Amino acid sequence: MALARVVTFEGISSDRMAEMAANIEGGEQPEGLNATEMMILHDPEAERAVAIVFFDNEDDYAAGHAILDAMPAGETPGQRTSVTKHEVAVRMKS
Repeated sequence: MALARVVTFEGISSDRMAEMAANIEGGEQPEGLNATEMMILHDPEAERAVAIVFFDNEDDYAAGHAILDAMPAGETPGQRTSVTKHEVAVRMKS
């Protein structure tokens, strides 16, 4: 069963989001992360973002959560306001 780590952030300007997007799109995921996909939604007016990271199974989720949770605050997009775990009930790509 696939799992998703959903994190909300506040205080993310459009400039900061553009900087993060360039770093993420041009780089590789941290060693051991094993995420299958990552998506970041940004509301520039409210300076809020939601990051969704998908994992294939519980072991990958646990390892990924530990890696992401240990990231220094300066490497995250903004101030983390919540971290939740979800089962991926439905997923459709075109």
